[in-house]
Amino acid sequence: MAQLTIYLPDKLEKRARKAAKVRKMSVSRWVAEQVKDNLAKGLPQSWIDAAGAFPDFPSVEELRKGYGEDAPRESFD
Repeated sequence: MAQLTIYLPDKLEKRARKAAKVRKMSVSRWVAEQVKDNLAKGLPQSWIDAAGAFPDFPSVEELRKGYGEDAPRESFD
């Protein structure tokens, strides 16, 4: 399991500690649950709406032109 150091403003840290205590879990576990839950929600709608918003942006084919074939990929299985 990876470790991550985060920096929070004092007021936010106090709120996180209180929320974790109410749920009877460590702050680390509470933060991990918040991250997991928010990532499960997917991308914000504003990001999705921005996709394709640049009509003059080159297509994938144009971007890859001249690079040749991809190398064979290994299976994750």
